[in-house]
Amino acid sequence: MLRQARTIAFYTLLEALRNRLMWLVGLVAITSIAISGFLHEIAITESGQIQVALLAAFLRFSAVFLLATFVVTSMVREFNDKGLELLLALPLPRAGYLLGKLAGFATLALMPALLFGLLTVFFTPLAQTALWTLSLICELWIVAAFSLLCVLTFNQIMAALSASMAFYLLARSIAALQLIGQGPLSEHTLSQQVINFVINVIAMLLPHLDAFTRTEWLVYHTGNLADLLPLLAQTAVYLALLTGAALFDLYRKNF
Repeated sequence: MLRQARTIAFYTLLEALRNRLMWLVGLVAITSIAISGFLHEIAITESGQIQVALLAAFLRFSAVFLLATFVVTSMVREFNDKGLELLLALPLPRAGYLLGKLAGFATLALMPALLFGLLTVFFTPLAQTALWTLSLICELWIVAAFSLLCVLTFNQIMAALSASMAFYLLARSIAALQLIGQGPLSEHTLSQQVINFVINVIAMLLPHLDAFTRTEWLVYHTGNLADLLPLLAQTAVYLALLTGAALFDLYRKNF
């Protein structure tokens, strides 16, 4: 099964290259440099910090969006072309197919993460850039796994991509929502308490992506190895959970 999974991962990468995904990644890199350079010139104070902050935020979101879009469109196209049915007609376990796809998407995520991380090395110390890049890789792996799960669930591009981006935005902003809901309990109405309870439950289920790929690492150089270890643990846990959910969804389907 491992050999078959490696083959599927290889052809997944080959598909990305044939679809000129790396051209889009390169275009995003050039655009981000141009925009951040423009802001550096017009900023009155802290121009360097503004440039790095905008560059980091733009690169992070672009990497997530490009990877999620490729995962969703690639899988939906395979469904529509009956490629999945053809593969499953062969002596190939469904788990081998899914793990091969995940391995291909995970390897693909390394390309934009390493390229975008290389862009930040010109503005920040190498240790901070390495920490930011490793964190971005973990973030992209979680997004890729969730996008694959959404495709298997919805089988439609718009629904799967919308769910993936909603998951990402909510996971990055859930800590801010919890912070907004904090305050003296005497000032909370019953409805506000219910909303806060729901937000806290959602926060327990979601990965804390706000702790991943922090811009302040590049701007103020505050990152250290202790920040990375919890992120690696979260990545391992959520990859296992999302892969298990995707396998369950795939095995219950009738092709």
